[in-house]
Amino acid sequence: MTRHHYTTTVHWTGNRGTGTSSYRDYSRSHAIEAEGRPVLAASSDPAFRGEADRWNPELLFVAALSECHLLQYLHLCAAGGVVVTGYEDTAAGTMEMTPDGGGAFTEVVLRPVVTVADASLVERATALHERAHELCFLASSVRMPVRHEPTVVVG
Repeated sequence: MTRHHYTTTVHWTGNRGTGTSSYRDYSRSHAIEAEGRPVLAASSDPAFRGEADRWNPELLFVAALSECHLLQYLHLCAAGGVVVTGYEDTAAGTMEMTPDGGGAFTEVVLRPVVTVADASLVERATALHERAHELCFLASSVRMPVRHEPTVVVG
């Protein structure tokens, strides 16, 4: 078995001078860093006193599942002779809160719109979404369902 390791650094930037002296006294701002990559400005979701113009963990989670599916799918298409000329996914996740302040995602739905070069590729292009899901590292790592509602068009 081959192993891959990933290292990130999350640096809290939201100390307004008094640290976490009270719930309202600190910003949820932080920076996500990884060697050789641009820094992501992040915060919590605005529902949790975060900043709306920054990435938050929930958005990053949904985006990561969408991106993982995209990369597996494109690989399978290239290997299987399906010529994809466009791909756009508007993914959506649902998270439910628990009374104790915790919560969990209950579902993520991927809605990729795939453009293929020829009408003869539509059926195979549609079918490869299921295999991409099976191979997606992240979808294989979560306990809630990741559903797919793909559309394949000829361009």
